[in-house]
Amino acid sequence: LRCCTAASVVTDGGGAAAAAAEERSLYIMRVVQIAVMCVLALTVVFGIFFLGCNLLIKSEGMINFLVKDRRPSKEVEAVVVGPY
Repeated sequence: LRCCTAASVVTDGGGAAAAAAEERSLYIMRVVQIAVMCVLALTVVFGIFFLGCNLLIKSEGMINFLVKDRRPSKEVEAVVVGPY
């Protein structure tokens, strides 16, 4: 790609400065791309984490709804009644 750009064809006295500025802008673009990808990756990871927690809480609620008429065992009654 560099062979066909106008900056590579024109090599006046400021050619080195233009190349340095172009390298710096490419470096800044790469850093910005890496930062955006990190933010997106963290968003996805936390989204999956909170979705999983939400599903876990909902499933516990459904289990409690199905087992709400569960009676305590006789051993628990004996321990509770014993000291009184």
